[in-house]
Amino acid sequence: MKNKMGRVFKWLWRKKWWILILAALVVAIMLIFGGGKSKKSEFVTLPINKGDLRQVVTATGEIQPVNTVSVGSQVSGTIDALYVDYNSKVKKGDLLLTIEPSVLQASVDEAKASLISAESQRNYAKSEYMRNKTLYNDGYIARAEMEQSQTAYEQAEQSVARARSQYERAETNLGYATITSPVDGTVISRKVDKGQTVAASFQTPDLFEIAEDLSKMQIETSVSEADIGVIKEGQPVSFTVDAYPTQTFDGVVRQIRLSPTTTSNVVVYTVVIDVDNSDMRLMPGMTAFVTIIVSEKHDVWKVQNAALLLRSFEGILENPGDATPKTHLAISRGEQISIIPFEKGLVTATETEVISDEIVQGDKIIVGKTGQQSKAGGSQPRRGPGGM
Repeated sequence: MKNKMGRVFKWLWRKKWWILILAALVVAIMLIFGGGKSKKSEFVTLPINKGDLRQVVTATGEIQPVNTVSVGSQVSGTIDALYVDYNSKVKKGDLLLTIEPSVLQASVDEAKASLISAESQRNYAKSEYMRNKTLYNDGYIARAEMEQSQTAYEQAEQSVARARSQYERAETNLGYATITSPVDGTVISRKVDKGQTVAASFQTPDLFEIAEDLSKMQIETSVSEADIGVIKEGQPVSFTVDAYPTQTFDGVVRQIRLSPTTTSNVVVYTVVIDVDNSDMRLMPGMTAFVTIIVSEKHDVWKVQNAALLLRSFEGILENPGDATPKTHLAISRGEQISIIPFEKGLVTATETEVISDEIVQGDKIIVGKTGQQSKAGGSQPRRGPGGM
């Protein structure tokens, strides 16, 4: 064993210069290639890509018919018959229900009797006045007696007019016992049953809700004051509902209501969105998850918002001159670092459009040095409307 070890040491001693030269070559190669790699990874970069940008505002709302009519009753009574139910198609003037008319008919009969009595008294007062007028003209009675009969006749005329008005009102109320549809549409709600008593003493009770046209729906959604400034009439809208999770529906902003409401200390405004429901799949009351498309651009240069948070070129460029991260970008192109001017375009929640004629495919934005703490401190800018 000792002889073998001795022979090895002797061989190494004879070849020592070749071993030293080989070791030097290995170290040189490591310095050349290892040093280049270290320099290349000296900076932290983010890529600049081409693609589409879309600035949106998201909200939720409830799908409702464009126009819903509540049908009520102006008279009290017991419901005698129902002629429609939920989802019934009705035309204007179609019979919906009738209220038991006996009490109302009795009021008509009483008013008619009062009118006949008033007319009889008026006729007698008229005859008395005409007779006294003739006697007064012939000089047989005093003027006061004639004027008294004239006043009685005029009062009788007023009594007739009052009785006729009461009779007509009673007849009108009897007509209200028959409830008809005021519009063409679909019955979406029925709130009474046969035999139920309707009391209309203080306010008109709701009996039915009729949607005029279910092929045209609307969404009423609430948008916060932070986002309402970018919402305009006519903007396109896409939305989904839980009933059809794989399908996206389209709409358009029709109205921005000026009346604000406050919810959890946040001021919100109602935005009304028109929806085409020709296929009748959307139903009243469904919850819509709305995306209002504020602005959209295609095939533009874009970067992550984090790429534009650099505050200074210190440590990246030795002499940046007048260039600042607000107006210029530090670009990594292979082994070279370049400074190019740029402008911000469309900004979304996650990405920003970069406008510059000097950007080429493969450019990367330098956002800092490896291992260096970010200098993008301070307050973050207020987040704009959501984007994707």
